[in-house]
Formats: sequence, structure tokens, C-alpha cells
Amino acid sequence: MLNKTERQQLSGIARQSIETGLQQGQPLNPELLNFAPRLQQPGASFVTLEKNHQLRGCIGSLEAYQPLAQDVAQNAYAAAFRDPRFPPLGQNEMAALEIHISVLSQPEPMHVSSEADLLAQIRPGKDGLIFASGSHRGTFLPSVWEQLPRATEFVRHLKLKAGLPAEGWPADMQVSRYETESFAAT
Repeated sequence: MLNKTERQQLSGIARQSIETGLQQGQPLNPELLNFAPRLQQPGASFVTLEKNHQLRGCIGSLEAYQPLAQDVAQNAYAAAFRDPRFPPLGQNEMAALEIHISVLSQPEPMHVSSEADLLAQIRPGKDGLIFASGSHRGTFLPSVWEQLPRATEFVRHLKLKAGLPAEGWPADMQVSRYETESFAAT
């Protein structure tokens, strides 16, 4: 669990990275020694942007490959300026922007042989899932359970997001689950 100081530092990094993007066209490069030791360790995050309670961008990392502070800075910038679903964020949108940060646990492979097997194992409201089959890959954060509370819907929509048919279960399907610690940036 992140403490209050760590959450405040990550919130500041995310907001500052977006502001740096607006002013300089690049993400913040945080000076790691200025942050709590936990934020200097490898970590994976997603940064979700909302404007008027509507999605405005969401980009993240599933694997911890760089310091958490750096990961949040890069994902905040990418959510604001590189999410292909939206135009780059404009300065006039900054005041109405809500920033949400999710820090991911290490994904854990699940041993499932079918969709029914998966449905028996997942924990609605708690699990984020990663589907991979061939060149197809997709994830839903645990927060998506708020929009898709039924496990069958959650799984079907994730298959579609991954570019897979909603019906059926590919023989090479790999599933991993993870949890998140999520908070709104202040």
C-alpha cells in the first residue's frame, strides 16, 4: 500500500508531466532522488484521464520495467497526448481534467482451460485481467467492473478489446490477473 506522501508525490508527478507536455511537448523526467524510495523502485501503472466524468485518455504499463515515478510520468503524458482514441489534450482542458492513477501488482498467470473455468476463478471487482492469444492482447483494469459488473460481460468485452471473437475460447489463450491500488490525483 502506498502511504499518503507517496500518493501525493505520484499525483504531483502525473499533473506536472501533463503540464510539461503542454509547455514543452515532452513528458516530465522526474529526478528520482527527490521521491520516496518506493517510487524509485520498478513499478507498473496506468493513468486514466477524465473530463466531465467521461474518459479522456488511458495509457499504462502491465509490467514493472522502470522506476514507478518514471512510469507514472510517462503514462500521464501518453494518456494526455498519445492515446489514439482522442486528440492531444489542449491547455483549455487542464482545469476540468481529473487524473486517476492505478499502481498494478505483478500479473499472475491463471491456469484456465475454458471461459467457464475462468468465470469460476475470477474475483469480480478485484481482478484486472490480461488476455493474450496469438498476436492479440488486451487488458481491463479492476475499475472496469464498475461499468461491466457481470463476469460474463466483463470477459466478453475484454475478448473484443483484445481483437478476439466474443464467443468461443482460443486454444492458445493465456490469462493473467492483477490487482491495483487506485486513487485520484489531488
